[in-house]
Amino acid sequence: MLLELEKAQLMFTLARRKGNWGKKYDRLEHFKRFQNLKQIVKDLSKINWILVYNKPNYVAISLNPKFKKEIIEFIKEKLPYTQEMIK
Repeated sequence: MLLELEKAQLMFTLARRKGNWGKKYDRLEHFKRFQNLKQIVKDLSKINWILVYNKPNYVAISLNPKFKKEIIEFIKEKLPYTQEMIK
């Protein structure tokens, strides 16, 4: 349950606050506050909801725009207070 909540929080941060979809990505190190970050990224990349970019000096992530509808539904389900914040 906690892992699912953290997944939703990470994707909400990428989607709403940073607008990271597709080729617009952010460094993984900016999300260290998530306790299970490696597991979250691994799980979400397996279902292709997160794109992982291995750069020479860092690893970056962004949300996959092909699954935008599913990602937004997942975020709204796990974080009901975000209903009006994300579209």
